[in-house]
Amino acid sequence: MPIDFTKLSLQDALDLAILIEDEARERYREFARVLGKRYPGDASDFFATMAVNETKHAQQLSTRRKKLFKSAKRQVDRSWFTDVEAPDYGKPRLFMSPRQAMEVALESEVKAFDFYDEAMEHVKDKDIRALFADLRAEEREHQKSIKKQMKSLPVGPDLDEDAADEPSAL
Repeated sequence: MPIDFTKLSLQDALDLAILIEDEARERYREFARVLGKRYPGDASDFFATMAVNETKHAQQLSTRRKKLFKSAKRQVDRSWFTDVEAPDYGKPRLFMSPRQAMEVALESEVKAFDFYDEAMEHVKDKDIRALFADLRAEEREHQKSIKKQMKSLPVGPDLDEDAADEPSAL
């Protein structure tokens, strides 16, 4: 079901954002588990760190929601969207380097930025527009942070293998 942004309440918008963060957290946790830890700072570690970051962001949004709406029942569910910020299941690769993991995360942050940017074109409510503008700005900051980390890392897989021939980890 496509999201009708013109009909979202502020509570719905917050719930949507929380669910988007939750989905991304779950995906990053799954990637970390599937890749398995091979050494400190490997791709699995990076995905685990991203899961922690998504958890923190969801908690911040949840605190805001609770302050405004107490324990009001959620009207939004995960069937409304898929993969807004969560990376694609086909992205993890065996022997993926930390830099390659960061490239996956960067793509996801760009997707999330684009989602909120597109949503803002349809939202008329000033509070929801402000929320989405904040979320979009945070996604831009996440992109900058990942790009900064990537600058110090070599390009390519951890092992001297042809990355194009690697099977997906999932």
